Amino acid sequence: MNLFFNTSYGLKIEANEVVREILGFIKAKPSSQYKVIIGSDSLHLQDNGADFVTAIVVHRVGNGGRYFWRRLALGKFYNLHDRIIQEVMLSIDTAKAILTDLEKATKEHEVSGMKLNWDFEIHVDVGENGPTKNLIQEVVGMVRAHNFEAKTKPDSYAASKVADRYV
Repeated sequence: MNLFFNTSYGLKIEANEVVREILGFIKAKPSSQYKVIIGSDSLHLQDNGADFVTAIVVHRVGNGGRYFWRRLALGKFYNLHDRIIQEVMLSIDTAKAILTDLEKATKEHEVSGMKLNWDFEIHVDVGENGPTKNLIQEVVGMVRAHNFEAKTKPDSYAASKVADRYV
């Protein structure tokens, strides 16, 4: 994946550098528990286009975190359903690309004797309240079909807070 991500500091880095940053953050306190989370959000534009932001969050449970994000403008989207499906697909595609490198690096560290504890989730920007409530089963099913754990609002902060901040 050769797309660039932005850091919370405003720097642009490549996806493989995101993995290195995540590993560095985890290795700084390897005894802590971590969650690596991906979530996307979108904004419908006046010309029926949409602006999509995908966020990668590494959360040191109970003690802060870091995040990275990227923006994509993708074609025309005439309804909310199609935009939400695209958000989920962007998160799944990003997860596949990032997790391959992250799992490989984690195994390399375990061989050298350092155990790195992290769980993974995909956060989707749908919830029981509002116009997306009818989409919950569909998008959670999509995420689970790819063997990922899905979180919805109000627990989907990577999508509804971090990515939402940049759309």
